[in-house]
Amino acid sequence: MRPISLQFTHSGSTPLYVQLYRYLKEEIMQGHMTAGEKLPSLRRLSRDLSISVTTSELAYNQLLVEGYITSKPQSGYYVANIAASSAPGGSEERKPYDFSSYTFTDYEYKYDLSSFDFGKWKKCVSKVLNEYSHMLLSESDPQGEPALRFEISKYVYSSRGVIADPNQIVIGAGTQQLTSHLCRILRKMNIGLVSTEDPGYLPVQNIFRDHGFSLTKIPVAADGIVIEKLPANIPSAVYVSPSNQFPTGSVMPIGKRYRLLEWARENRSFVLEDDYDSELRYFGKPVPALQGLDKSSRVVYLGSFSSTLFPAIKISYMVLPEEMIRIFNAIKSDYTQTCSKTEQLTLALFMEDGLYYTNIRKLRNLYGQKLQAALNAFTKYGSGFALPINTNSGINIILKVKTHKTPEELSFSAKALGLNVQSAASLTEQDTAALIFYYNQIPLCEVEESVKAMLQKWQE
Repeated sequence: MRPISLQFTHSGSTPLYVQLYRYLKEEIMQGHMTAGEKLPSLRRLSRDLSISVTTSELAYNQLLVEGYITSKPQSGYYVANIAASSAPGGSEERKPYDFSSYTFTDYEYKYDLSSFDFGKWKKCVSKVLNEYSHMLLSESDPQGEPALRFEISKYVYSSRGVIADPNQIVIGAGTQQLTSHLCRILRKMNIGLVSTEDPGYLPVQNIFRDHGFSLTKIPVAADGIVIEKLPANIPSAVYVSPSNQFPTGSVMPIGKRYRLLEWARENRSFVLEDDYDSELRYFGKPVPALQGLDKSSRVVYLGSFSSTLFPAIKISYMVLPEEMIRIFNAIKSDYTQTCSKTEQLTLALFMEDGLYYTNIRKLRNLYGQKLQAALNAFTKYGSGFALPINTNSGINIILKVKTHKTPEELSFSAKALGLNVQSAASLTEQDTAALIFYYNQIPLCEVEESVKAMLQKWQE
């Protein structure tokens, strides 16, 4: 074990744990640290570098996740064997892939590793691989793994009052993929008309349009979709996000929710309830889900884990009424499951052990603080210039900015600062001047300065 020497840069925007992670990764990749070499303990590393144990742990955790180091219980951390294999047909040695170069964009966004405990997730993955590996030798159920459906049924009842038997739950890779299932089910029910919110979530609208449905756009008021504008005397479906409407942020009150359910019952229609971020609500109590209030089996409930775990997991689910699940069961043999069986089983264990509930509570506290810090910064540095809306829940803020610059220009300059800001034009056909600012990705200690720098850049 050799001592680690690193000069940190305290004046920049790169967190200390990221600097440490990058340094150790480079040392390993360059061969300066060899396979099997023991690394200093967290406490020793923290003492040698005059940093906190948390900083050391975050750096080691990221190296563990990426496979650069291994952890042995009661022993410590060791450099992993990442020797490159020979090129096909020759003896030329390949260098290990540089994960630091892996990005979906030309920008390196800020990220906050403290928002999710990958160490606990890794333990669940290990349990699946060690104890349930035999289950991975068969295809996943097209409806989703029974263990995960069972855990979801418990969770949605306790958190949102959704009444769901595990047999009513269908798992898929994202809400958009599940919407494609819904299209086929609705066609089997001779429903060809779908109403959507205006403004509303464009990708889902496009899926219905691509499947040949007639779309009716219904305006959104301060309390949600205008029920009086919905089709009458004809079976149809309406896609709504009543708990945090995108992009207006409106919340449908309880009285209006009952009126929407009554419309569905009277017109033999269905409500497709996208409850995409209801768990992450920071001010006030959440209004009960439509599905839990429904007595006529007219609501399809849709939820996702991407916002509450990590985006790459892409596991979503829907709770179907009995009439719809019977149709799905008749056609599900036409499909293969799009979610990794390993990830489904890992998530089931994560939920069974209570870790998902713990993570939700942690995120509510952490993201609530980040949101408040962002709102304070917009008031302090951008009053009268940038107006935040949609500020009660979720992982982003919708911004309206008074400027001659286009949303694309504003987005470009924000991304140059490492901030994830998108034009809402790609997600809604209305209100294209709006911007979506993802504050959740920014470390809490950097939120104020990040917003300040962004606003200064926008006002240049």
